[in-house]
Amino acid sequence: MTTDGQTMTANPLNPAEIDATLDSPDAAKLSARHLYWMGWRVGRIAEFLNLSPNTISSWKARDEWDKATSTQRVEGALEARLVMLISKEAKEGRDFKEIDLLGRQIERLARVHKFESTGKEGDLNPNIERRNAGEKRKPARNDVGDEGVIQIVEAFEASLFEYQRHWYRAGQHERIRNLLKSRQIGATWFFAREAIADAVETGKNKIFMSASKAQAHIFRNYIVQFVKETTGVELKGDPIVLANGAELHFLGTNAKTAQGYHGDTYLDEYFWIGGFEQFRKVTSGMAMHKKWKQTYFSTPSSVAHEAYPFWTGERFNKRQKKADRVEIDVSHAALASGARCADGQWRQIVTIQDAMAGGCDLFDIDQLRLEYSDDEFANLLMCEFVDDSQSAFPMMSMQRCMVDSWDIWRDWKPFAQRPFGDQPVWIGYDPAGEGEGSDGAGLVVLAPAKNRNDRHRILEQHRLKGHDYEAQAEYIREVARRYNVQYIGIDTNGMGDAVAQLVAKWFPRVTRHRYTPDSKSALVRQAQHIIDRGRLEFDARDTIIAQSFTSIRRELTASGRQFTYAAGRNGQTGHADLAWATMHALSNEPIDVLAEGERGGSIMEIYG
Repeated sequence: MTTDGQTMTANPLNPAEIDATLDSPDAAKLSARHLYWMGWRVGRIAEFLNLSPNTISSWKARDEWDKATSTQRVEGALEARLVMLISKEAKEGRDFKEIDLLGRQIERLARVHKFESTGKEGDLNPNIERRNAGEKRKPARNDVGDEGVIQIVEAFEASLFEYQRHWYRAGQHERIRNLLKSRQIGATWFFAREAIADAVETGKNKIFMSASKAQAHIFRNYIVQFVKETTGVELKGDPIVLANGAELHFLGTNAKTAQGYHGDTYLDEYFWIGGFEQFRKVTSGMAMHKKWKQTYFSTPSSVAHEAYPFWTGERFNKRQKKADRVEIDVSHAALASGARCADGQWRQIVTIQDAMAGGCDLFDIDQLRLEYSDDEFANLLMCEFVDDSQSAFPMMSMQRCMVDSWDIWRDWKPFAQRPFGDQPVWIGYDPAGEGEGSDGAGLVVLAPAKNRNDRHRILEQHRLKGHDYEAQAEYIREVARRYNVQYIGIDTNGMGDAVAQLVAKWFPRVTRHRYTPDSKSALVRQAQHIIDRGRLEFDARDTIIAQSFTSIRRELTASGRQFTYAAGRNGQTGHADLAWATMHALSNEPIDVLAEGERGGSIMEIYG
């Protein structure tokens, strides 16, 4: 099909829908005019609408279709589409959304016409009109205006991958969404945008909870950034209170005392929260009214976690009579597309492969397979739970180390130039392997315990990519510049020896760890001793540290004569780098650590 030399690959209108509108000459004329403005020839329009070409030519001349302005042509397209949607007898949800959107565009064009006749900028932008009307007053706090609401909603809906649209559709009619998902597929980003788009439209409160307030504030950062980019308005406050009265609360462990709040609730990374059942009670309690909705989403941790029965439906069945118990299939095959389950929850599993199939082009999956061990890849990216029964560091032990650092570490200022002041720190480093496809490196900054009743704290953790030993050494130095470093421990197997030599130029007292089965066993035993006694802490958002420790298992050496500890048997996979880096730092604690008083040694700078 061609129109004036242009190939038409498809009809712009459904013939069945057009036929339904041709009961009157005015309706036929409307369809003909719309097709003409789309570039169709008169003869082709006549053939398509089963009318005489002379009739079409007469309408064209009499109504001066060629003299129509671009605005008039757009209005004609809006009118044709709107009439077609309104005339549909069986409308779907997307039809109502489109009708609403088209109505907004008509309102915009009405303002354009008024501006064309008056030249007043206030007629084009109602925000300016309101600002200039009456007495000058300070703009309302966190007010995005009517135009801002439209901009936020439209920008949100236009920014989604297909699998995120699936979450969005489920959120329209499901009271409880429960999502098991891969890392880094944009879940927190999506739910932050979904929440603010709904809040500015409806005025409904939103409550974001996590085991760590730092993690919960990722929601806030996403929201503030999105609204600023979209409308130019910078949202202020904590909580954020919008001009329409909606309150946005960002809570960490203090969510346990948040009984007075109410609104739509979002519980992030719930499989990494200690005392999940208490959090769940608070979450459901704040969303008890039928108008509020609950959203739970997380990467999986261990089958031993307190949240596992909540995910599988076992918790629901325990409260039912035997005859009322239900079967809930939580396999990926059953939940890949999402499903409303018999306990009233809508569940879905989204792996990294599902995300890629849904349009996410942010990953190089082959490279990720090289960077993570098989167990890490399955857990972090393929939504498989960890069976840590053979782990040297079971998941539940590691989760007891996870704390809300923003609430309890009063001497830690993460955004300062000297985050820990002049207090001493230890650095542990596990270098990248040698050769193409080798694993990455891990670095931790540890605030050492002052005595045996105190706790070690992991202040920072970093995973490094790349294999240049000079770059690795320079990265260690850049981190060290911000701290009073008293100890650095580095694994010198492979490339680590070159890294340690460069570090020794500015930190001569660097400690070199050369792995043997006995030395690795000693590192593990000391870490187990510290962790079992509750003497290690790290922020709850750093789940990768817990996963790194959990992946370490006891196994036989290649000779079969000794036991050692390793994470993954393939030399091309990751090897729990953050766990080993932490153990390198912890090894600086002597076995006979003092019960009282600070560790000996003067405060000194150890880099040039």
